[in-house]
Amino acid sequence: MTINEIQDNIIDDFSSFDDWMDKYALLIELGNALEPLDEKSKTPDNIITGCQSKVWLEADYKDGIVYFKGESDAVIVKGIVSLLIKVLSGHTPEEILDTDLYFIDEIGLKEHLSPTRSNGLLSMVKQMRLYAMAFKAKDNM
Repeated sequence: MTINEIQDNIIDDFSSFDDWMDKYALLIELGNALEPLDEKSKTPDNIITGCQSKVWLEADYKDGIVYFKGESDAVIVKGIVSLLIKVLSGHTPEEILDTDLYFIDEIGLKEHLSPTRSNGLLSMVKQMRLYAMAFKAKDNM
C-alpha cells in the first residue's frame, strides 16, 4: 500500500466521526494498539525533543526499507505516534522524504492539538524524515 493510500484510509476512518471527543477516543485506541517499545530502546538518544510528553522513536533500515517503532507516556500522543508509524513505516527513504503528510490537516489533527502537542507532532515528523535522510545518504556512499 502506498503512503497516500494509507493516508486516505486514515482520513476515511476519522471522517466517520463528527465529534472530536470520538476522534480523540480513536486516537487513544490506536495508541493502545501500538506495540510497546522495548525498555532498552527508551534511551535519551531515542527521545524526541520538542514534545511536552516523552516520545521515543526508533528506526531500523533493512533491504532499502525504513521501519519505525515508537511509544509515548501520554495516551493521545501515543495515538499520534501510531498514526505516523502506520503512514511512514515500511517505505523507502525516498518515499518518506517525498511525501506530503496531508492527512494531518485533513483529519483536523493540528488544529485540535495544544500548541505544545502540535510542536511535538512537527518534531516527530522532522525526526522521521531525518532518519530517512540519513538512511538515504548511507545508501549513496
